[in-house]
Amino acid sequence: MLVVIHGYIKTMEEQDYPDGYLRIDHGKIVAVGDMAECDVQALRENQEVQVIDAGGNLVMPGIIEAHCHMGITEEKKGMEGDDCNENVNSVTPHLRAIDAINPMDDAFHDAIKAGITSAMIGPGSSNVVGGQFAFLKTHGRCIDQMIVKAPAAMKVAFGENPKVNYSGQNVSPVTRMAIAAQLREELTKAREYQRRIGENPETVPDFRYECWLPVLNGEIPLKAHVHRADDILTAVRIAKEFGLRMTLDHCSEGHLVIEELQEAGFPAIVGPDMASRNKIEVGNMAFKTAGELSKNGILTAVTTDHPVSKIQFLPICAGLAVKEGMSMEDGFRAITINAAKICGVEDKVGSLAVGKDGDVAIFNGNPMEVFTRTLCTVINGKIAYYDEESDLLW
Repeated sequence: MLVVIHGYIKTMEEQDYPDGYLRIDHGKIVAVGDMAECDVQALRENQEVQVIDAGGNLVMPGIIEAHCHMGITEEKKGMEGDDCNENVNSVTPHLRAIDAINPMDDAFHDAIKAGITSAMIGPGSSNVVGGQFAFLKTHGRCIDQMIVKAPAAMKVAFGENPKVNYSGQNVSPVTRMAIAAQLREELTKAREYQRRIGENPETVPDFRYECWLPVLNGEIPLKAHVHRADDILTAVRIAKEFGLRMTLDHCSEGHLVIEELQEAGFPAIVGPDMASRNKIEVGNMAFKTAGELSKNGILTAVTTDHPVSKIQFLPICAGLAVKEGMSMEDGFRAITINAAKICGVEDKVGSLAVGKDGDVAIFNGNPMEVFTRTLCTVINGKIAYYDEESDLLW
């Protein structure tokens, strides 16, 4: 059992506790409340309890990265460690991120040290359909033991990336029309497969289309790479045509079509605004976008898109969004509960509530401020990172 005492407990639920405690048992939160409810003397006498005295520091849910390529595009490895895009076939829905993510990538340690306890990880955006994302904890050596949800989303991409990738191969798609047409064709075939399976459950499974069933059944969303406003609205158009859930990833020009996004009702994962504007379609990329979307009622998270910008800068990205107009509370929500909701895992992570996973980050200040240090990161009730200078452990 792990107990955190005397922390400023920011739960991301309805109530915070300026002097609170948190109890985790068998990897799950079993109690959270005011220190007046905590028997400190009993804790001192119980040798089986590990106690962290937060000393008034901020205790909050583990931070969540809602879109990245950590471990699938490894740092310092070049081509040998880059498994992000199978860029010789524009439609590859059957690829699974869990078969390519290397948890030995240094980025995982950087994430843990930054208080990031979970992440949505998957293939890149060179293909019209890239494959299946997975939602993972950031601590571990075996992917199968780190999985929270897999598959968690189906990656699709619009605009510049598929166009650039396939224009040099003298094959389709090389236009936005062809990107949309290929996705519609794939979804039509998948829906026909779904119909056949429904009518005859003994139909021999087709590996190529079986992976679409969670999408068509509404269990997981399309994860749409979209920057430009017209690409955003094309993604919305197709998702509406087929009645699908969807997240709008990057959404760089989302602030230009706010009314349309309000009507569509899809959430947005904004970023990587810390990266350079190195492509035509990101010319209007800015930290103000996340704030504009959240202020207008659109469920919004913030992303680094690691390795486009580094995973450990995720809370700083949220801070820069706050600097450019997002409210402070929405900044916290963009890297915790909003990210969890968008990724479909809010029942497990994203806030400090009884029954949720014991993922906790302790900071000596606001993590969105650049000088703030991570004092301790707890994942599934176990300490994954500890600043030895913090002297928090009894």
